[in-house]
Amino acid sequence: MNLERITLDPAVLSGKPCIRGLRVTVANVLRQLANHRTPEQILAAFPYLEAADIDACLGYAALRVDDDELVMAST
Repeated sequence: MNLERITLDPAVLSGKPCIRGLRVTVANVLRQLANHRTPEQILAAFPYLEAADIDACLGYAALRVDDDELVMAST
């Protein structure tokens, strides 16, 4: 899992976890998946995203559910 794709920047969406500094949050991608949208549908709706971004969101969520403390580099 490549968590380098997940960024935390106080200047972007109040520091919420985003994808590659874009204004797309991890939570938004996870909500799309939870609402039964396929990765292909998500990529069509957000053409600037890549399949690896969706994988990174899932990896990030898996670590957060385990309550592991994540240290993310600021951009």
